Amino acid sequence: MNEASIPVPEASRQVQFHQLLVSARKTWLIDALSEALTRVDQRQLKSQLLEFVPSDAQRILAAAGIRDEHVFPTPILLEAAPTLVGYYRLLLGLPQKAFYAGGTGMGPFKNMEMKGTLRGQTQPKLAAFCRAMNAALADLVRQISPRVTARDISELPLLTLGSFFQGANNVKIGKQATLGVFLLLFELVESQVSAHTEKKITIKNAAGRTVTLSLGSDPDVSIEEDVSGKVRRKVALEIKGGTDQSNAHNRAGEAEKSHQKARDQGYRDFWTLIAKRGLDMARLSSESPTTRSWFDVAQVLGRQGEDWEEFRSRIAEVVGIPLNQISPRRSRK
Repeated sequence: MNEASIPVPEASRQVQFHQLLVSARKTWLIDALSEALTRVDQRQLKSQLLEFVPSDAQRILAAAGIRDEHVFPTPILLEAAPTLVGYYRLLLGLPQKAFYAGGTGMGPFKNMEMKGTLRGQTQPKLAAFCRAMNAALADLVRQISPRVTARDISELPLLTLGSFFQGANNVKIGKQATLGVFLLLFELVESQVSAHTEKKITIKNAAGRTVTLSLGSDPDVSIEEDVSGKVRRKVALEIKGGTDQSNAHNRAGEAEKSHQKARDQGYRDFWTLIAKRGLDMARLSSESPTTRSWFDVAQVLGRQGEDWEEFRSRIAEVVGIPLNQISPRRSRK
């Protein structure tokens, strides 16, 4: 057979997986844990580790040079970063469907993992959650000792995460990208947040005005400002998480339809986050002329690159927060 005729599948699926992986690093993987560790009281963390982690498992990890919190959750960590429920779930090797199925008792913690929200009625249950998870995780440590390594702990979650990616279709990828962007928006404005629900973030900006960032559909995310009792609809964001280049122009067309609706609703600016790599931006712009700003969704989710820096700067401008108060969190190499 002529080598030139060998059919090689396109890399589009793996590109989609990479996009999901970049987002997962900030919510369910070690990057998210490392970030949370910079924001918690270390003395309280150590106290809780002593309280919640079986001592024999602690000794095994100490001998292997592995930090306890890299394996075992504590209430203080989950309060600082609710999405870390997913980190410990993945380490245990449990898919979402099984973990949150009826009868497991884990249902109340699903919003923590998926939306980064910790409800008042859930917080008192964190201690029980940690004890239950730590019993199972301690058994994992015991069974793979004495050969357990830091590499095991970093790679085991990927086995379960990979099956999730495998089962993810374009719709799920798009939803995950949208949730990922909404979570990072919370990170960016966190210093000024006055209220936060699963689908709405409310802040007070430098001018003392109320700004609301909402998760929805048509647009995917909206930014509105209350000016003397009148709502000013400032920005409509469309988030397209797919990466198949052959469908990119369809995604641009979908963004255009949504932006036209948003324009009719009184929005003033229109942004589209899409996988830009390898695309003809002039053609893409012609397919969504209402879009005024294009951002590469992979760069934004990864918190790295020119589009990420521009996105961060523009968010600061739109919501009315000085750039130096916008979270500078970046992707770790």
